[in-house]
Amino acid sequence: MNLARVIEALLFSSQKPLSAKEVSETLRSSGAEDDFSPNEFANVKPAEVAAAIEQLKVEYIQNEHGFQLVEKAEGWQLASDPKYAQWVRGLFSAPKPSRLSSPALETLAIIAYRQPITRADVEAVRGVTIDGVLQTLMERGLVKISGRAEIPGRPLLYETTEFFLDHFGLRNLDELPNVEELRTRHLPVSPRPSGPATEDQSAPAATPAPASE
Repeated sequence: MNLARVIEALLFSSQKPLSAKEVSETLRSSGAEDDFSPNEFANVKPAEVAAAIEQLKVEYIQNEHGFQLVEKAEGWQLASDPKYAQWVRGLFSAPKPSRLSSPALETLAIIAYRQPITRADVEAVRGVTIDGVLQTLMERGLVKISGRAEIPGRPLLYETTEFFLDHFGLRNLDELPNVEELRTRHLPVSPRPSGPATEDQSAPAATPAPASE
């Protein structure tokens, strides 16, 4: 049995991306069909799985398959090649969700580069209130509450989600464009309250849903 072909079958069958560790754990826990067929991949290491995945990736490119291996934040996944999108799109007749507005994209960018960040600090950068925009980003599943800031009033902190990475094709936040420069650039912040405050004590309701670009 070929390890690469077994991994290919796992990736094809999975409904979500699989990491090398998840693949190796699946291989180790898979029982044989009978007592006379031992599990030959019971001791496969994640490094061996990663090497086999790279082999598959190269193979698909060289043979010009209609699908490819895509590395996402959660692991590897089989997906159709983007150059065939014109035809694949015909399988999905549902209307496209509306695009994010410019204010929503600007707010999302500030959160992505400066997370975790309070609503007030985002508003200090943008110069306008973001209640409606923040609600939209949370409903789209792109932003979530990550805790509370250790300042008076303990306002809520916001950060991007795993779905944000998946939607924009990023493995991690370090792949954001010009990430080092924009993380260190000086931006305005909101005045810090000197005593108890009520800002952000209640958060917008969040119902994750597929987002568009």
